Amino acid sequence: MTAVALRLPRTRTLSPRVEVVLLRVAAGVVLLGLWEGLVTWLSPYYVTRPSGVAKVFWEVVSNRPTPLTQLSGSFWFDVQTTIVAVFEGLAIGVVAGVIVGLAMGRLRDVEWALKYYVGALFAMPTIAILPLMTLWFGYTNTARLWIIILGAFLPVALNVYDGVRKLPVTYLEVARTYHARWWNVWFGIALPASLPYLLAGLRLAAGRALVAAVVAEYLLAIKGLGFFIRSDTQSLHENQAMVAVVMLALIGVAINASIDLATKRFLPWYRREGR
Repeated sequence: MTAVALRLPRTRTLSPRVEVVLLRVAAGVVLLGLWEGLVTWLSPYYVTRPSGVAKVFWEVVSNRPTPLTQLSGSFWFDVQTTIVAVFEGLAIGVVAGVIVGLAMGRLRDVEWALKYYVGALFAMPTIAILPLMTLWFGYTNTARLWIIILGAFLPVALNVYDGVRKLPVTYLEVARTYHARWWNVWFGIALPASLPYLLAGLRLAAGRALVAAVVAEYLLAIKGLGFFIRSDTQSLHENQAMVAVVMLALIGVAINASIDLATKRFLPWYRREGR
C-alpha cells in the first residue's frame, strides 16, 4: 500500500511587487550600513558618510544661507541649470542620432563614410573631447551643450543603425512591391521596426548626457550640479557635495522611469509586465 503525500498549495502573503520593493529597500539599508561602518572605522572624520549626508540634506535642499552658498550658489538653481542643459542636448542629440542612424542603415555610401568614425567617437571618453570644445567655444554653456549633444548622439546613431540593418527583408520587399517612397520606407517601416534598438540607445544617451553635463560643469567651472560638487569638495564639505550626487542619481532614475512609462503607454507590445 503506497502512501499518497498531499502537497498543500503555498500561500503567498505578499504580492510580488511588494516583495521586490522590500528586497530593494533591504539591500539599500545593508549597503548604507556597510558604508557607514567602514567609513567610521577606516576613514578620517571629514569623509562623507550616510549619517552626515542626512544631517545636512535639509539644509542644502532648503537653500538656507550658509558660507557655502557664496561659492556654489543656490542648490535648486544649479539643479535646474543641469536639467535644462541635459534635456536640450538630449533632444538635439537624439533627433540627429535617429537621422544619421537611418541614413547609415539605408544608404551604403553613408555607412561606409561614417560608421567607423561614429564608432570611434563612441568608444572615446567624452572627457577627452572637452578640451577641444573649450578651444572652439570657450569656457561657456555652449561648450557644455555641445559635449552633451555628442554624448547623446553617438549611442542613438549606432543603435538605430543596428536596428535598421536587422530590418526583415520581407518588409522591404513589400514596400518595393507597392512602390513606396524612400521617406515612407525610412520613417514608416525602418524606424518603427528599430524602436527597440532606439529605446536601448535612448537609455544610454540619457546616462551619457548627464555624465557629460556634470563633467563639463566640474571642469569648466560653470553653473550646475557639477560646479556645486566641485565647490563643496574643494572646501572639504563632502556631505553637502554628496547631496548633489544623490540628486544626480534621482535625476537619472527619473529619466529612466519616464522612458519606461512612455514605453508602456505607447509601445505596450515591446515589454509586457511580468516578462
